[in-house]
Amino acid sequence: MATAISLSLSLSYAQLHTPCHRRLSASGPRGPFPRLCSRSLRVSAASGASPLDAGNPAWDALDGVSVFATGTGDAVPLRDLWDSTEGVAVVALLRHFGCFCCWELASDLNNSMEKFESAGAKLIAIGVGTSDKARILADRLPFPSDSLYADPERKAYDVLGLYHGIGRTLFSPASAKIYSRLDSIKEATKNYKLQGTPSDLTGVMQQGGMFVFRGKELLYAWRDEGTGDHAPLDDVLGVCCKVPAT
Repeated sequence: MATAISLSLSLSYAQLHTPCHRRLSASGPRGPFPRLCSRSLRVSAASGASPLDAGNPAWDALDGVSVFATGTGDAVPLRDLWDSTEGVAVVALLRHFGCFCCWELASDLNNSMEKFESAGAKLIAIGVGTSDKARILADRLPFPSDSLYADPERKAYDVLGLYHGIGRTLFSPASAKIYSRLDSIKEATKNYKLQGTPSDLTGVMQQGGMFVFRGKELLYAWRDEGTGDHAPLDDVLGVCCKVPAT
């Protein structure tokens, strides 16, 4: 089973004969935040000085970034998906809609939806691919389509500085943790379809991340170091629960 999962995760990378013109080195992220977070970052009045404390660089970087609604395919400005004053949003960036580990993460997020809602947080899940690819995951997992969005050009991933490349996807030591979750992955992918994989196979080399915003303020940032290196949802929920009620 472990070997099958590993081979499936690779999704025939050997077929990628031409180098990705958008790929950075295996050791570096993309976008305007080259050191956005090493593992996770919490930003608060008690956390001390941080490069993210000056203004709202993550919020500002998302200006002009649109994602596509799963249900309608309509483009929606990402920053319009939550209240920019005091609204709390958990923005979960999956790898792509044909990724085994992303089906597992989406399942965990779906199971935690009530907890996020109780904490006053809106869950926004984004994946690499088109809206029709997103619908495959939404229908077959299932996952609420009104909380799922597509980012075919990986614009949100770019501006938030998430990792991309063969090294992070296939050779990162952080990816080894998936072998402790094979039962969870198997359960989440009972209705899996490979057709969720993006047509542009450079998209399968994208890594995800997790961000918590309160209005324009970034409270928490996590950048996946490898495939399946997801943010601990208890930590994410803990950040949401500590946000003062308005």
